[in-house]
Amino acid sequence: MPDYKNQYLFQSHYLSLDGVRMHYLDEGSRQAPPIVMVHGNPTWSFYWRKLIPELSRQYRVIVPDHIGCGFSDKPQEYPYTLEQHIRNLERLIAHLGLQRVSLIMHDWGGAIASGYAVRHSGNIERLVVFNTSAFFEPVLYFPIKLSRLPLLGDLLVRGLNAFALGALWMGTAQHQRFTADVRAGYLAPYRTWHDRVAILRFVRDIPMKANHPTRGTIDAIENGLPLLAEKPMCIIWGADDPVFTVDTFLAGWRVRFPQAQVNILEKAGHYVVEDAPERILPLLRVFFNLNPSAETS
Repeated sequence: MPDYKNQYLFQSHYLSLDGVRMHYLDEGSRQAPPIVMVHGNPTWSFYWRKLIPELSRQYRVIVPDHIGCGFSDKPQEYPYTLEQHIRNLERLIAHLGLQRVSLIMHDWGGAIASGYAVRHSGNIERLVVFNTSAFFEPVLYFPIKLSRLPLLGDLLVRGLNAFALGALWMGTAQHQRFTADVRAGYLAPYRTWHDRVAILRFVRDIPMKANHPTRGTIDAIENGLPLLAEKPMCIIWGADDPVFTVDTFLAGWRVRFPQAQVNILEKAGHYVVEDAPERILPLLRVFFNLNPSAETS
């Protein structure tokens, strides 16, 4: 029987957000400078598990599960919008009293983390960007288009779990790394129709039309990105991502942040951290000035 738990050996913490529990990890010394890692859809804090032990040797590493994801509550009637996810992240960071925060982001986590960053630019230390966007691009991967459709999307995403299952196949360039235990980890929080509510709502919150309620939020984030222009930024990009492509989305980051350190990883896909942790960790050690002799807190 596949078992992911030996790969996810972290203590759980919870924050009540108006009666809805947000799950998060809090690893490393409470006195260390903070890093907040923000996942996307349809992943959860499990996605960051290979980076957390190294970073938490010298940093306090906070890793939330968005409401509806991972071990957080999954209310069926909830405003699963970009704006709400940004507010939830704001409340978590404020609750923990985090100052001079470094953000690491992936997929939908890019818009959520960037939403926090442009609203609190004075509290941002560094930024690490993995295969994501914080600005509007008029392109949409065809399987995502299907998942957004009324009725069919409900059947595919919530009924058949096709979005999460498909992401495990299309999101990687290193299929051998997605062992039965790893696959079980990614799928563990999303076993039922009930549990997949946020996966579908994330997909439908992509603001492709000008009158979409989230379009104003993403436009405001994009307009605020110049506030982050002087922040140290490390971009690490899986070259074989069919969703967040090099030519469109990475190019968008490069135009907006020409000073950023850009690392394109060949033979790595959308789940770049899963595909290439051994190539990513040396980059992060340099970017975060990690001391190789430091002991785990």
